[in-house]
Amino acid sequence: MVDLFVDRILVKNNRDRDELDTEREIVSKLQNRILMLFFGSWGSEPCQDFAPTLKDFYKRLTDGFYVERAAQLVLIFVSLDDTEDEQDKLLKELPKRCLFLNFEDPYRKELSGMFGVEDVPTVVVVRPDCSVLLANAVAEISALGTDCYRNWQEASDIIDRNFELHEEFDENRTRSWTDPFRRVKYKVEEDEEKKEKKKKKKKKKDDDDDDNDGGRGPWG
Repeated sequence: MVDLFVDRILVKNNRDRDELDTEREIVSKLQNRILMLFFGSWGSEPCQDFAPTLKDFYKRLTDGFYVERAAQLVLIFVSLDDTEDEQDKLLKELPKRCLFLNFEDPYRKELSGMFGVEDVPTVVVVRPDCSVLLANAVAEISALGTDCYRNWQEASDIIDRNFELHEEFDENRTRSWTDPFRRVKYKVEEDEEKKEKKKKKKKKKDDDDDDNDGGRGPWG
């Protein structure tokens, strides 16, 4: 998937319109992630209707307000508008975290032909290896909402690095401020228990020795 955009400029849909224009930035943003290519146009009423659904879908999977760990998912808007003004109008309806291609970039049209886009809205879901998972996920997103992401994840064989890091953090972190005291308490109790067992074992051995000596004279 990284290969699709490694020589391109991707723009963040934020106020400053920050650009990802180096290979390192592109790789860091796209590697090991499922890619959603949203082909749309402000002049299409179905696109205007679908935009809020797509925005909510993406935010619920990637925004820290909704999820503890963001999904390994990237949304890229590929405008098929006739003017930059129309493109900007649709961008205002999309998540601030999404990316897009500059209006002047002819690659927008190339991508449309590459993925056989004939109508809008179209959301092409692409695996990390650049193979197409879904030619158009609009209906699935509208019907299933965020539940469809797990299906995409399982079908994409992506490495859930966020999950692995979270699990490692869970194992090492202190779960509450009382944990150190509980650990000391349990260690003390464990040591006392071991000492008690050791005493009982020694006493039993001494009793057994006394029994064995019973009935025998001092000279054997």
